[in-house]
Amino acid sequence: MSDLTRGAPVGVIGGVGPQATAYFLDMVVRLTEAGRDQDHLDMVVLNHASIPDRTAFILGESDDNPGPVMAQDARLLEQFGVSFLVLPCNTAHHFTDEITAAVTVPLVNIVAETVAEVRRRVPEVNAVGLLATSGTLRSEVYQRELAAAGAECLLPATDDQAVLMRIIYEQVKAGQPVDLPAFRGLIGRLRERGAQAVVLGCTELSIVAADFGLLEADRTLVDSLDVLARRTIERAGRRVRA
Repeated sequence: MSDLTRGAPVGVIGGVGPQATAYFLDMVVRLTEAGRDQDHLDMVVLNHASIPDRTAFILGESDDNPGPVMAQDARLLEQFGVSFLVLPCNTAHHFTDEITAAVTVPLVNIVAETVAEVRRRVPEVNAVGLLATSGTLRSEVYQRELAAAGAECLLPATDDQAVLMRIIYEQVKAGQPVDLPAFRGLIGRLRERGAQAVVLGCTELSIVAADFGLLEADRTLVDSLDVLARRTIERAGRRVRA
């Protein structure tokens, strides 16, 4: 396919967070079936790291609303002529309506795609564990999507959620070593409560999964960023590498 006939590029609302965006782009490249540079996706990436913190706003800890900022980013990407948008951040999907109202191109919803992937891997699923920021939990985007799919959403206990937020903010986002045993413990306790699958509903946790190779041996650990990368490739008309 020549540059004159291939489709419009993919628009990436990035920087939320910056490392997760970098991992998403790397996943797309590694997962695309390609034999040369020209076989890969064309992408326009707006790595807007200064977007206000999504969790802080949702929890009422900040008055800085990231919604209008991401909506403006979506408009800028649309002006570049992108065919669709992706947003490699789960918490930011609390603002989906505001973002999609600002543009005419579609936004691939990481939450909906991840829940659909859970159903593909565990067809009779009725209980799903969720590891995500407190902002994502408060927004209930996963709870609603899972309920629509007929599955209960199991959330970490209060103490475990505090551990998870430390891993996300004080370790991954801060570029510090990750307490892997603590992270594995969070997954294990959700499974002890009956979770047939566990969703990594925060792209910082996707970094942990990628760095420690957690996905290869466990199909019931469903990583939202991995799912988004695969659906992005497919929607752009390319093949996912087997």
